[in-house]
Amino acid sequence: MKASFGALVVSAGICGLLSFAFLATSLGTDYWYIIETNPVNATDFEDLTSHSGLWRINEGKCANFLSLVRHNLRFGRNPDSDAPVPPADMHSAIVVVLPLSLVLLLFGGICGLISSLARSPVLLTGTACYFFICSLLTLTGASLYIVYSFQALAETERLVGPEGLSYIHTSFGWSLGLAWLSYGLELLAGVLLLAAAQTTKLQQSGSGAVLT
Repeated sequence: MKASFGALVVSAGICGLLSFAFLATSLGTDYWYIIETNPVNATDFEDLTSHSGLWRINEGKCANFLSLVRHNLRFGRNPDSDAPVPPADMHSAIVVVLPLSLVLLLFGGICGLISSLARSPVLLTGTACYFFICSLLTLTGASLYIVYSFQALAETERLVGPEGLSYIHTSFGWSLGLAWLSYGLELLAGVLLLAAAQTTKLQQSGSGAVLT
């Protein structure tokens, strides 16, 4: 049984709202990258973690050196190093692409509402393509952040040596996970809008055949 037009557009709207909320939360939180240290002489009461977002780095007591290295890498290549340090423009691209995707999602919701009320297959298809573009921007930003983080960790290991990272554990946090969820929901919203456009087109074709 095919889903009705109303169910499709409502589902697409929910996906669009959730994707906007997830991406906004992701950009506003600082758990994109997590650094944990476990030195043998540490006590249970010491803050041994640091976590960073796109805009800030929250440092723990024992992870300052690694967080500061990552912070310095954000601004470009170490002049005394020939290693492939992440360039400043990579971080600049990340902090431009992801907020741009968020803004476009807001306008996408408005376009989706208008096209749904108009029940226009053309407008619905155009809005679906618009959401696909938003998802591409989100995918690009999240992927660039992963590449940037791996390169920053590789340069840090080059600077401090493998023994300097022997008590260091790094991982991506839930903020990045929310960005990926937003990407998936943007894709789903586009697919649902395409299905709604096809449903409307079939309904209009059926009505035209009955009238003739």
